[in-house]
Amino acid sequence: MATENSGTPRRPRASSPASGGARGKARASSSGEGGTRTKAPKTDRVPVYRRILFWAAGLFIAGLAAVAGLFVAAYASISVPEPDDFALAEGTTIYYADGSTTMGRFAEFDRTSVPLDSLPDHVGNAVIASEDRTFYDNPGVDWRGIARALWNNVRGLPRQGGSTLTQQYVERYYTGTTTSYVGKFEETILALRIDSEQEKDEILENYLNTIYFGRGTYGVQEASIAYFGHDANDLTLSESALLAGIIPSPSGWDPAVNLERAEQRFERVLDLMLQDGWITQEEHDSAEFPEVIEPASDDTFAGENGYLLAMVRDELAAQAGISPEDVDTGGYRIITTIDQRSQQAAIDAVGNLPEDRPENNYVGLVSLRPESGAIVALYGGEDYLERSRNSVTQDHAQAGSTAKPFALIAAIEDGVSLEETFPSYSPMEIEGYDFPVSNYDGLNRGQITLRQATAHSVNTTYALLNEQIGSDRTMDVMVRAGWPEDTPGLIASPSNVLGPASPTALDTARAYNTFANRGVQHEPYIVAEVIDREGNRVYTGGDEGERIFDEAVIDEATYAMEAVLEPGGTGATAGEIGRPAAGKTGSSNAYRSAWFAGWIPQLTTIVNMYQIGEDGSEEELTGFGGVDLVAGGTYPAQVWRDYMQAATEGMPVLDLPERPDPDDLPGDPDRTTQAPPVAPPEEPSTEEETTEEETTTEEETTEEETTEEETTTEAPTTEEPTTEEPTTEEPTTEEPTTEDDDGPPIDLPSLPGGGRDEQNPGGGGR
Repeated sequence: MATENSGTPRRPRASSPASGGARGKARASSSGEGGTRTKAPKTDRVPVYRRILFWAAGLFIAGLAAVAGLFVAAYASISVPEPDDFALAEGTTIYYADGSTTMGRFAEFDRTSVPLDSLPDHVGNAVIASEDRTFYDNPGVDWRGIARALWNNVRGLPRQGGSTLTQQYVERYYTGTTTSYVGKFEETILALRIDSEQEKDEILENYLNTIYFGRGTYGVQEASIAYFGHDANDLTLSESALLAGIIPSPSGWDPAVNLERAEQRFERVLDLMLQDGWITQEEHDSAEFPEVIEPASDDTFAGENGYLLAMVRDELAAQAGISPEDVDTGGYRIITTIDQRSQQAAIDAVGNLPEDRPENNYVGLVSLRPESGAIVALYGGEDYLERSRNSVTQDHAQAGSTAKPFALIAAIEDGVSLEETFPSYSPMEIEGYDFPVSNYDGLNRGQITLRQATAHSVNTTYALLNEQIGSDRTMDVMVRAGWPEDTPGLIASPSNVLGPASPTALDTARAYNTFANRGVQHEPYIVAEVIDREGNRVYTGGDEGERIFDEAVIDEATYAMEAVLEPGGTGATAGEIGRPAAGKTGSSNAYRSAWFAGWIPQLTTIVNMYQIGEDGSEEELTGFGGVDLVAGGTYPAQVWRDYMQAATEGMPVLDLPERPDPDDLPGDPDRTTQAPPVAPPEEPSTEEETTEEETTTEEETTEEETTEEETTTEAPTTEEPTTEEPTTEEPTTEEPTTEDDDGPPIDLPSLPGGGRDEQNPGGGGR
C-alpha cells in the first residue's frame, strides 16, 4: 500500500475554518501514523514595567556618566579667578598729621584685612566649630550636606545650601553671592579646585577677612571694633565664640537686637569647641557671655571733623585722581595736614564765644603753615550733618578792611614810602566817589603815615592812597596774592580798597599766608600723603611754591601790619598772644561781616564772622554777649587770640622779619614823604580839634589812641551808634577790645563795586 501512495504527491486539502485554514499554524506533522501533533515555539516577551526600569536605569547611568563627564571637564577647565572686587575692597582710614591718630574712615564695605597668625587661635577655631567642623578633613565640599540641601529643594522646601567654610569663602572672595543651581555648581567645582591648591590656613584667613559680621562690618577686624571696641588680635575666647555664633544671621542675632538668641548661639559654639577638642572643660566652664558695646550710628561726617573729611575727598579727586569710590574701597592710609591739638584749639576758640550768639551767626577759622600751605586747623562749622556748607571754603563774606593791605603792597611796589603822610579827616570828598568817605570813628588824625593809617584802619587815608596808585593796581595785587578773579564784588573801582569784594576765608588765608611767607605763595592743602594697601606712597600733597612778591616789599608791609596788633591798634586783642605778629582787622559795609587775618612766622590764621538771613542773604551782625557792634577787633580778634595761644603752646617764639633797608625797596628813597594835602571841611568837627596834637607826632601813643574822648566820638556821617564796645562783662570770655577796626563803614549805594555786590546784594554772605 505503500507504493500506492508513492507516486504523485497529494494535493493538500483546503483548510476549513475550524482547522485554522491554510494560513493557520501547523498543528500536526504528516509523518507518523495518525498525524502526531507538536507544540509551537514560545514568543520572547518582556513585561512593560521591566522595560521602564531598564530605560530608567540606562538613563540614570547615562546621566551619571554625563554629570561625571561634565564635572571632570569643568574641574579640568576651571581656573582660580582673580578675587572679586568685594574681596579686595577695604575701608580707607584718615589720620591726623601724626599718622597714627584716626580722624575718620571711609568705607563702602567696612573691612580691614589682618593676617591669621596675628589672631588668637580660638578665633579661627570658633568659626570652624560653628561653621564647618570637618574643615581640615573635607575636600572643600560636604557631599552629604549638598545631597540633603538638594533633597529639601526638590521637595519644594526653602532653598538651602550645603556650603562648607571653603564654599562660603569662594562665594565671598571669588564668585560673589549666588543662589542659582548653575552658580552653586560653579561654586562647588571652584571650592574643590581651591582646596587642592591653597593651604587650609590661607582659606581660613581669607574667610575671616571677608565674612559679614553685621553692624556694617566685613571681616573679623572691623567686627571686633564694632562689637567690642578693640582690635581683633585682642579677642577673648568668649568674644570669638559670640562672633562665630552670629555668622549665619548677624543682623538678626546681634546681641543688641536679640540677646536671647545670641546667648544660645554663644553656648552652642562653646559646646562644639569642647566636643571637637579646641578648648578644655575648664575653658568652656569659665567662659562668660561678653559685654558688647552699642551699635555705632553712621556718623562718618558728624561734627566739626565732617568738614575736614569732605575736604579730603574733594582734594583727592581733584589733585590725586582718586575717586570717592576708590577711597571707599581702596584700603588707603590717608595722612592729613591737620594737627589734632590745633584743631581742638580752633573748636575751643569758637566755643569760647558767648552762649547768646545768634543761631544764624557763622564763624570760619583756617590756619596754614606759611612755608608749605598745609592746613593745620580748620573750623568749617559745628556739625557737617546739620549744615554741609563749609564756612571756610564755600561761604563768602565781604572782606572789609582786610582789603587795605593789598593797596599798601601795591603802593610799596610803586615806590610809596610808609613815611609818606596823607590827610585823615572825616568825612572827605574824594575823586571817584559820589559821596563823602568817612572814618569809622569820625576822627581827624591830621597828616598821618601809612603805618598809622594801617594801625587805625583809616578809611579816608586809604581811599586817597588808592586814588593815587590806581584801583587797578590794588585789584592786581588782590588777584596775585590769592583772591580769585571771579570773587563776588571784585572789580577795579575806587572803593575796592574798602573791601566790598566777598572772598572765602580760604581765599584770604591763601593771600595772607603769602605775606607770612615773605612773598612766596603755596596753594592750601589738607592731604599730606596717601599710602596704598601694599604700603606704597601714591600721592604727596603740597607744591613747591611760587614767588609772587618781592621779599623786601612784603617785609615793609609786614612792618606796617605789626602796628595793628600793638596797643592802640585795631587788633590789640589779637596782640595779646605774647609773641611778634602782624595782621589786619576788617569790618564790612553795614557790619555784614567781621574779620581778623594775622600771622606769626610759623602760622597764618584767618577768622571771619558773618550772619545769614532767612532768605539766604548776608545781613548785619546782631550784637551778642554785651557787644552791640560786632567788628573785626572784637570777636574775630578774640577767637584768633584764643586759638593762637593754644596752638602755639610750646612753639619757639620767633621774630618777624626786620624792616628792609630803604635802598632795597622799589622807587626813589629820596622821594617826597608827603602826599599833596587835601583841604579839610571849612568847619572841622570838635573831634578833629581835639586830635591836633596827634598830627604832630609820627606815631600815636597807646594813651592817645584809647582816650575816652576818641572812643566815644560819634561818626558824623552814619546813624550807627558809637563803635566803642560796652564795658559789661561777657559771660564766658574776656572782654574784647573796645576799639573797632572800621566802625560803621561808609555805605556805597551807587558806586559800582561799592558797599555791596551788585550781583549778590548783601555782599555774598553765602
